[in-house]
Amino acid sequence: MSKPILIVGGGPAGLAAAHAAASVGHSSVLVEKTAILGGAPIQSGYAKLVPSGQWAKDAIGGMVSRVESNPKVEKKLNTVVKSFDGTPGNFVAELSDGTRAEVGSAILTTGFTHFDSVNKPEWGFGLFPDVVTTTQVEQMISSGKGVRCPSDNRKPKRVAILLCVGSRDRQIGREWCSKICCTVSANLAMEIREELPETHVYIYYMDIRTYGLYESDYYWKSQEEFKVKYIKARIAEVTSDGKQLIVKGEDTLVKRPITIPFDMVVHAIGMDPNVDNMTLSAVFGVDLHRHGYIERKDTYGVMGATSRAGVFVAGAAIGPETIDDSIAQANAAALNAIAAAAGNSTLQAAE
Repeated sequence: MSKPILIVGGGPAGLAAAHAAASVGHSSVLVEKTAILGGAPIQSGYAKLVPSGQWAKDAIGGMVSRVESNPKVEKKLNTVVKSFDGTPGNFVAELSDGTRAEVGSAILTTGFTHFDSVNKPEWGFGLFPDVVTTTQVEQMISSGKGVRCPSDNRKPKRVAILLCVGSRDRQIGREWCSKICCTVSANLAMEIREELPETHVYIYYMDIRTYGLYESDYYWKSQEEFKVKYIKARIAEVTSDGKQLIVKGEDTLVKRPITIPFDMVVHAIGMDPNVDNMTLSAVFGVDLHRHGYIERKDTYGVMGATSRAGVFVAGAAIGPETIDDSIAQANAAALNAIAAAAGNSTLQAAE
């Protein structure tokens, strides 16, 4: 019998990998550093997911329940991997709870870290209470309390969503596109308009990247059905006149300055590499991409392969990713991890 798979990270990708392995009768050890499974959608209180429209607590919560009830998955919460040694089919992992796990392979599904908007102080976060993040607005919606200005709990009459906060910004060392922010923001704008039909919602953007089928389902739908207004602009700063927030910038289509007052300003925050990636790289002996994500080999040989044979990666650990694609990658990685755990020489050669 081949040994279990070690799965590090209990978000959507980790849950999918554990379930996929269990579905074909293979056991796994799922290690999660926090006290609960579900990753960012559960821990950060996401509202409706893109593109399914399901509530995160239901969609990802269902994945959690499925894994929690499966005897093929050994769950280790509040735990991290301290060391990882050996070769494919014969690895030994030392866990922070004192456990020694003998495993055949590993999958890193360690996800990402939300960009911290305090690193973009000129856009008002941390200075004005009504400058919030997309994650905070998601929490407002998912809590059932509705979208409200944190300063006085009033319903905002005018909301600005600023795209690319912590993405595509060389000045602060974030050169990458976070892939899903445009679509999430369009979806969030529609949710705000649905709850507060008298509220005007503006999206400030450099470029719109609602790729693929998201173009019609989110970008055009938000404009045509929900009357969300889009402004192509460069934002200079977010200030306050004592009553409202003031967004100052340049309308890059007409090449002129624009200054508009708002009740609430929302930062569409991007995805940063997991803050633990340097440690993970050292423990598992895998290379990192130059931007700090876990480096994945090309997919023409083995899906999810890293620089170390028998160690795989899936989801937002490799870079900004959607939940659906993270789940798909995890299913593929689970298949290859099972083969590696069984000592498949052809698989190792392909890596």
